[in-house]
Amino acid sequence: MKANQLLFCAALALFAGGCSVGPNYHPPIVNVPGQWGEPLAGGATNREESLGAWWKNFHDSELDSLIERAVKTNLDLRIAEARVRQARAQQGYAKADFGPKVNTSGSYTRQKQSKNQPIIGAIPISPSVPFENNIYQAGFDATWEIDIFGGKRRAAEAATANLSVVELNRRGVLVTLLSELARNYVLTRGSQAQLAIARQQIKSQAETVSITQSRVDHGAATDLDLQRALALLATLQAQVPPIENSIETSVHRLGVLLDQPPDALQQELSVTAPIPASPPEVPVGLPSDLLRRRPDVQSAERQLAAETARIGQNKADLFPKFSLTGSAGLDSVSTSDFFAPGSRIFSIGPTVQWRIFDFGRVCASIRAQTAVRDQARLTYEETVLNSLEDAENSLVAYSKEQAHRHWLEQAVTANQKAVHIASRLYDQGLGNYLSLLDAQRTLYSSQDQLVQSELAVTVNLIALYKALGGGWD
Repeated sequence: MKANQLLFCAALALFAGGCSVGPNYHPPIVNVPGQWGEPLAGGATNREESLGAWWKNFHDSELDSLIERAVKTNLDLRIAEARVRQARAQQGYAKADFGPKVNTSGSYTRQKQSKNQPIIGAIPISPSVPFENNIYQAGFDATWEIDIFGGKRRAAEAATANLSVVELNRRGVLVTLLSELARNYVLTRGSQAQLAIARQQIKSQAETVSITQSRVDHGAATDLDLQRALALLATLQAQVPPIENSIETSVHRLGVLLDQPPDALQQELSVTAPIPASPPEVPVGLPSDLLRRRPDVQSAERQLAAETARIGQNKADLFPKFSLTGSAGLDSVSTSDFFAPGSRIFSIGPTVQWRIFDFGRVCASIRAQTAVRDQARLTYEETVLNSLEDAENSLVAYSKEQAHRHWLEQAVTANQKAVHIASRLYDQGLGNYLSLLDAQRTLYSSQDQLVQSELAVTVNLIALYKALGGGWD
């Protein structure tokens, strides 16, 4: 009997090293362009470079400090890290399922049997036979399901791929956090620059109102000129509250990103600083680099691997499950001989379970999981296309906004000269106030547009870094 048992166990061990059911996973092949659709401009180059700390290209110590603190304290990032710990535990659970399950137990029972039971009540029994006694039991039982057809291996494979998905999602949260924080910081600095220009224009226009008032008093100007000057001054002053609101809003957002009250950074960011300037060169690599740079693309690929492995996990239910079960313990009616050899009990043997009459449900679950795998494959392909679109749009926006800024710089220079000429002519009585007013309005508008364009260039660069998947390696 023992020889047969050893032979059976050896056969199971040989089967356990066999192949796993279900399709083997192969990474999908997608067609990615060899070059970007638009010619690179505005400092963007195909040179490949690590984008792990792209924000340092702005050379802004305050931005560096904010990001360093946010990485340590941001709530979204900490939630993502907790999900990673959860996925690691689930992977450990799947791997632990390969080993035997062992349970231990112990019990004490006081029992009394009936003297009038069938058969027992019909035969004479000595009065010394106890019908009431104690039962002491202790022992353990074990079950080991041998993974012959690979269902458990596929489950572990799916859990490992799912862990990668969660880890990559955490990287995606980090990429989003870095870009969101940098964007709001730049918006703060941009609004501060707009506010400085508005106040400068208000001061200049207030002086113009004073001069116009003096000219009206001396009969050198009309009341219409004064009212126009006052209207422009009020228009400039009306621009201040929305700009201040924009500053407050972005500062509040920065505070929350650092897991602090909204107004925690109010004092720290109250000192005006320039908009971080973009570097002269921005290495963007090639479109194919997105497949390994962007966490969302990698996450979609790992999700496809997990869903593929789950097909095999379901297919394993079509085959029988072989297990070795056994138990051993002690059983006695007295504590005095509880550990005696005669109190020992044991059982051991193989078991087979097969869902023979449940094939319909198993096959349905396989078809359902195959459809889930197909969805994951299409999601991966869509994610790759969306990443290419995102990067292409960011490249175009970054380069075109730089061209926009270039022409606005020339417009501001020309408008400054126009205001200077119009002011001189007006002071000499050779020009009318309407020309001066129009020149002042045009200058303020072009200066405001230039600041907005400088802000847009930096914001677009941040979006480009995010689109390239920078910030986590």
